[in-house]
Amino acid sequence: MGVRLMVVDDHRLLAEALASALKLRGHRVLAAAAPTSGVAELVVSRAPEVCLMGTATPAEPGVFDPIVRIKRERPQVAVVVLGPVPSPRGIAAAFAAGASGYVRHDERIEGVERAMVKARAGEAAVAPMLLQGAFTELLNPAAQPDDEGQRLLRMLTPREVEVLVRVAEGEDTRLIAAGMNIAPSTARTHVQRVLMKLGVGSRLEAAALAARTGLLDRAVVNGRDSGGLGPGGLGSGGSAPGGPVTGPDPDADRD
Repeated sequence: MGVRLMVVDDHRLLAEALASALKLRGHRVLAAAAPTSGVAELVVSRAPEVCLMGTATPAEPGVFDPIVRIKRERPQVAVVVLGPVPSPRGIAAAFAAGASGYVRHDERIEGVERAMVKARAGEAAVAPMLLQGAFTELLNPAAQPDDEGQRLLRMLTPREVEVLVRVAEGEDTRLIAAGMNIAPSTARTHVQRVLMKLGVGSRLEAAALAARTGLLDRAVVNGRDSGGLGPGGLGSGGSAPGGPVTGPDPDADRD
């Protein structure tokens, strides 16, 4: 007996292709859509037996919020997530939200079909190894390693974090020195040390890495940015403060 289902995906072409393949195999597809919003409302209004929900970012915060609402308003609807091979944290987030299964995007149509049938029957539709990793994350979330931004942040002293924040704001050596009440040579040394610790070759690369990994956001949250280091901005890697530096710095833009 065919499954009454819906297919929703960020990419309409993928949703329609999967829906067509499942129709040919005798299943009843109520809708194939790529809504930018209102996923939960759409599923709740159609009330399928199974909803195949595709996402390219399973570990992104909030991506499974629609599942929470679907299960709250239509608990009989089984949701199977279609996505890439994520960290166990992404799969754990899907099951924590109420999903009944997780299938890789590159799975054969037979695998998707088996997952649908299992989910409709109330069974967990996920590979055993992926499920084991997900349960480990659910039971011991603190045991997972910190993300890249947190790891990089721990490598830097409070003074170096302040320097990185200023670099990301576009300050040159002279402005960094003036803002931190240190000599330009000291500021230059701090900048070079930050670049070395981050494994990058330029200030632009350092700023890009900090933004990409969320390091700057964590620095602000942890009170380790330029506003949270105490009088004079001293940290464990700093020097004694001197007077404001206003003289020219010929190397200001060199490093």
